[in-house]
Amino acid sequence: MQREQISVFDMFKIGIGPSSSHTLGPWRAAQQFLHIIEQQDALSAVVEVKVLLYGSLAKTGKGHGTDIAILLGLSGDDPVTFEVDKIDSKIGGINLSHTLLLAGKKLISFHYEDDMIFLFTESLPYHPNAVTFQAFLSTGKAITATFYSIGGGFVVKEGGQTQQRAEVDLPFPIDTAGDLLHWCLKTGLKISEVVQENELAWRPEAETRYGILNIFKVMQECMYRGCHTTGSLPGGLNVARRASALNKRLINGRTYNDYTGWVIAIRQTGNSFQSILDWVSCFALAVNEENASFGRVVTAPTNGAAGVIPAVLQYFICFCDGFDEERIIQFLCTASEVGSIFKKGATISAAMGGCQAEIGVSSAMAAAALTEVLGGSQRQVLMAAEIAMEHHLGMTCDPIGGLVQVPCIERNTMGAIKAITASQLALQSNPDKAKVSLDAVVKTMWQTALDMNSKYKETSDGGLAINIPISLPEC
Repeated sequence: MQREQISVFDMFKIGIGPSSSHTLGPWRAAQQFLHIIEQQDALSAVVEVKVLLYGSLAKTGKGHGTDIAILLGLSGDDPVTFEVDKIDSKIGGINLSHTLLLAGKKLISFHYEDDMIFLFTESLPYHPNAVTFQAFLSTGKAITATFYSIGGGFVVKEGGQTQQRAEVDLPFPIDTAGDLLHWCLKTGLKISEVVQENELAWRPEAETRYGILNIFKVMQECMYRGCHTTGSLPGGLNVARRASALNKRLINGRTYNDYTGWVIAIRQTGNSFQSILDWVSCFALAVNEENASFGRVVTAPTNGAAGVIPAVLQYFICFCDGFDEERIIQFLCTASEVGSIFKKGATISAAMGGCQAEIGVSSAMAAAALTEVLGGSQRQVLMAAEIAMEHHLGMTCDPIGGLVQVPCIERNTMGAIKAITASQLALQSNPDKAKVSLDAVVKTMWQTALDMNSKYKETSDGGLAINIPISLPEC
């Protein structure tokens, strides 16, 4: 299996929901295709573009907004900066006018029914999430490229590499948990410190710190917004938002002016076991309700699992007195390294490994991060990650209606609670006596992914997706 150099900002990407592999990845693929066209100085000659979606992208693409993401990408918009409240009007304009302003520069004809092609019964061998772009030129020639969205917003061009930037000389090269522990024990550094040393190979420390704190800012804004937005989620399932009502009840109807005031108010509600459980669930629900509504989120490591890490981090901030920039940076650095180990040794794509690859990995990341900021040793941090994933092994991905809503949203609350439990178990245990290593769990998770029937891998062909009667509107 190919090894990669993975940065904090590869594991945590700012984008738009509802899916990192079905929304953010295809969006990035469309941008890369535009780059290919412009590199060949062919933009002015394009007269028609067709998009072919394969496998999981075809089967659950509409529910995940794959078509919307691709149209925005081809229009030259960026998922980090595009205003989410303009999505409907932008897509509506394309479909109504039957035209697309390619790269924001070249107006071409585009008919959704003819030019966005869902190949439901076809898959390409490299990965279930495949998309082919075809640009036909006035010269009679065509430019074609196929991309694979391999999870967490990572994209591979057929015949190319995942890594888009040049390799650097990392002071602490890491492929496995064993590698990570080796460097920690050799240097005496915490896991987060090893990560920060590696990040220096890519950019100055100040730039990394700013970027991580910006990731945290987007997470907290998403959570705050989700806790204060009512209504139902889009897509036709008519799933009611629950975070806002839960937040209002837990906080006894009090008002506050901003995120900081909200945190203070949450702390004042007490720290009983039931209260903390309710709040952690509320935090996770809020993020993933925003994700399901095409809101601005952070892949952590995916969009479908975006609520676990923010919820556990918010738990640390509100109930462990963790509202401190240094510890927030420490938390996110530790989480990112554990996520990268799973990506290198297994997968973070539900289309490849089921939901164990998303909720399971995010829970392991959060458990490790919480354990470090609570003072756990390096071995205890890795033990926490192992415990969290061990109890997600085999979890299938079976989204009802192809939407990232049921059971996806509630699974984030379960992943967050399991992460906290795993952390507490690790902190109260002697990791030298552990019977299972993190690397063994990574290996097992990958073996389980290979054995899992494809109908349980984000195709909506099995599980809850076929046992819950629904009637969705025509797209």
